[in-house]
Amino acid sequence: MMIIRLYADENFPQSVVEELRKLNHDVLTAHEAGQANQRISDPQVLAYATQQQRAVITQNRYDFIKLHKIVTKHAGIIVCREDHRHPLELANRIQAQLIIQAPLDNKLIRVNKLK
Repeated sequence: MMIIRLYADENFPQSVVEELRKLNHDVLTAHEAGQANQRISDPQVLAYATQQQRAVITQNRYDFIKLHKIVTKHAGIIVCREDHRHPLELANRIQAQLIIQAPLDNKLIRVNKLK
């Protein structure tokens, strides 16, 4: 099983982070990294994650999709639709994409919620 290194931005749900950790992924949160509540810009979030060799995981879809078009070298961007009611299901959908898409370098991965 491949362990993927992820960086959850400060608005990403902790419940999903915990489920991803149960699936053996190495997830660092913005809070744990001391990067939360500082109004850090999205480009800086991506730069920090890239420096840490971690793919950003975020629900800030629109801004990070735009950023992916501008910043061509990064450790990966995973954009998710908000799904607070089903953290395990969202983590499993993320897991499925990680297996298919790895390695994540310079990729944009979209994970949608269940209908």
